[in-house]
Amino acid sequence: MSPSQISLTPNSLLPATFKSWEMYMKDQGRSPYTVKAFLSDVKLLAQFLPPDRALGAITTGDLNRFVKWLEKERGVPCSPKSLARRITSFKSMFRWLHQFGVLALDPAEKVAQRSATSPPPQVLTDEEVEAALEAANRHRSGPKADARSYTLFSLLLITGIKKSECLGIRMEHLDLDSQGGPLVFIRYASPANRYKERKLLLTKEWAKAFKEYKAQYNPTHQLFPWSPRRLEYLLEDIGTEAGLEKHISFDMCRWTSALRDYKNGVENDRIRQKLGVSKIQWREINLKLRKLSGTE
Repeated sequence: MSPSQISLTPNSLLPATFKSWEMYMKDQGRSPYTVKAFLSDVKLLAQFLPPDRALGAITTGDLNRFVKWLEKERGVPCSPKSLARRITSFKSMFRWLHQFGVLALDPAEKVAQRSATSPPPQVLTDEEVEAALEAANRHRSGPKADARSYTLFSLLLITGIKKSECLGIRMEHLDLDSQGGPLVFIRYASPANRYKERKLLLTKEWAKAFKEYKAQYNPTHQLFPWSPRRLEYLLEDIGTEAGLEKHISFDMCRWTSALRDYKNGVENDRIRQKLGVSKIQWREINLKLRKLSGTE
């Protein structure tokens, strides 16, 4: 929905934009969490500004004062990550208002964006990977053969997929008879995420473990038909059985997979495509991989 569809003008007040902007974000395929967070951020801006301040009267100075208030004067801690998102939120909204002709000038355009410095991700060392794989593999040959843990853990190490992507894999997304080797297709329901779709090469060893797992559990729709928390417990149990102090997680496996590729000399763009991230997102990921590998 564009602003013109609900007759927004420079004289409209900021709260009058919220419903239209919410519908626009949903039309663009934004996640429910992003929509909720962005709306919350601009509602905070509406609380900060005088209630009678019209859209066309909001200045760059107003927005910079809002940022300063969030940082130092509001009295509620605002992390660098939250501040960066809040700036992104109102910059996005004012860009939308300018793009559709409600505002002749974008007051947020010259507001400086902040970068959120997040802590370095945790990864598994090569020795920890081998210990965890051995622990998971022991279940395959135990008295009650169970290949589930190995199938899950090794899939994450091979592909570097996110938790949501793992949960989204359906049986028809696997092609174990591909001429170039077994494959998994990462699919997305929303058209806005189509650029993240990709096919990832698996290994013959994984395909063998999968066939054992399939015979044991007979999954018919989802590859792993359990709750996210249940799968997280499986990963944590692997780490415990391997004697690791680290708690293995989906995110840890993703970063470990990317780092192993990076240290093995895989081209940056191939790693980026494997992870399904944009070139902009890759800049921060690449920086973290360089630090993790000790090359910076």
